[in-house]
Amino acid sequence: MDRTIPIELTNMIMIENPKTKEILVEDRKNPAWPGVTFPGGHIENGETIVASVIREAFEETGLHVNHLRFVGIKEWPLTADGRYIVMLFKTNHYYGDIKTSREGHIFWTTREALKDMVTPPTFMAMLPVFDQPTISELSLDQTSTGETTLNWL
Repeated sequence: MDRTIPIELTNMIMIENPKTKEILVEDRKNPAWPGVTFPGGHIENGETIVASVIREAFEETGLHVNHLRFVGIKEWPLTADGRYIVMLFKTNHYYGDIKTSREGHIFWTTREALKDMVTPPTFMAMLPVFDQPTISELSLDQTSTGETTLNWL
């Protein structure tokens, strides 16, 4: 029995200002998943997961991040045989100056203000994985009627 399946691996990081408790977000231009979200991207072939988070954070925000804390995953089926997995990280350790990238405009905001912003589908449902230590996974599944169900574990 073959236990391997195709998996698309990505990462996302919540960068929090330890003094103001604001979080760094990106207003993404990507039409496939537009809206205000956290920086992140694909894990490249041969790259470690943590190295990919550090690289993506710098490319998209201009910040050098360290002391990353793995907080959980978000996953959903791509096809009957594949999965899409997002490795979720958090830090309040960084240095440098924020800069907007080709991915989208970067800015600090509060969790409260984030509720009134246009965000990609399921982004807000992902926040408990970042903020509640008892939740480590958001799993999205399709029902037989085509609806998406959200499961926090």
